[in-house]
Amino acid sequence: MSVEKCDVFVGDWVAYDGEPLYNKSCSFINGSNQNCMENGRPDSDYLHWRWEPRACHLTRFDPLRFLENMRNKSWAFVGDSISRNHIQSLLCMLSTVEHATLIYHDESNQSQKWLFPSYNLTTSVIWSPFLAKAIIPQNIYDASPSEVDVHLDTLDPSWTDQFKTWDYTIFSTGKWYSRSSIYYQNGTVLGCHYCPKRNLTDIGFDSAYRRVIRGVLDYIVESNHMGTVFYRTTSPSHFEGAEWFDGGVCERKGPVKEGEFGLSWLDKILRDIEIEEFGRAYVVAREKGVKLRVLDVNPMSLLRPDGHPGAFRVSRSSGEGRDAKVVSDCLHWCLPGPIDSWNDVLMEMVVND
Repeated sequence: MSVEKCDVFVGDWVAYDGEPLYNKSCSFINGSNQNCMENGRPDSDYLHWRWEPRACHLTRFDPLRFLENMRNKSWAFVGDSISRNHIQSLLCMLSTVEHATLIYHDESNQSQKWLFPSYNLTTSVIWSPFLAKAIIPQNIYDASPSEVDVHLDTLDPSWTDQFKTWDYTIFSTGKWYSRSSIYYQNGTVLGCHYCPKRNLTDIGFDSAYRRVIRGVLDYIVESNHMGTVFYRTTSPSHFEGAEWFDGGVCERKGPVKEGEFGLSWLDKILRDIEIEEFGRAYVVAREKGVKLRVLDVNPMSLLRPDGHPGAFRVSRSSGEGRDAKVVSDCLHWCLPGPIDSWNDVLMEMVVND
């Protein structure tokens, strides 16, 4: 089957009797906020669905076949914590055949690299939540964090310095652009997003997002890199009742049908920009012979509001004592969970195609 003849991203979630390839004992999710079963999630129906395209059959991820096909190759997942979520899923799936060895990590453990020794396959996660050069303040996770300094015309060297060494790269970003930020162009302040205490023009995060996504895709297209590059569309959140900081929850127990759950205003803005910019870049990439693909997981993931940790996290609350509030995670994905199907699609695109 050729994915060019079948849109694997148009489909439905169908009930599945089988078990996930891995379980809560996978070492790559030890102590993880996404290890929902280990963290006390009582239901398990969310594990028993598989993604089925409407125009073709999608085979289940085959870890042995993947490893055999990826012998002597290198993979990199570049982006934010959803990229980490995604590579953890892949590592857990592949570890059912061979356990990967950690061969590199930075000081913060946010960028890491693993080796599957029998196959000489390396997989890396590169922490680059803006994909552009960004100075992130130490108090970023506080209640009132300082602004992030984002250089819109400078891509993050943490990935550009290594880009041509990777055979397969998956780029993604998104939610970090909603944070309070100061934007720079040519080393000077251009404007900001949500900076009420500063005398700066608010140019909007959408303008900044478009500039950076365009810059990333242009860089890829002009690179003459012979590897395969995916742009993964933004992963939707499923907060209901309120936003995450206001007590929003995700307590559903199963998938929804198309149209039942809409994209949040933020996710819609991000997705529209991604699709427009990818479409523009793809035309040029095809002319230049650059292997640029879209991993459009957004529509299939939107149908899985049941797939998030919700309140079943390692650290469940913010504040202390009487002020403590349970904060639900309706953004990241349970492991195992629906995100594993992203790798079913990936396998189809790189191995079975």
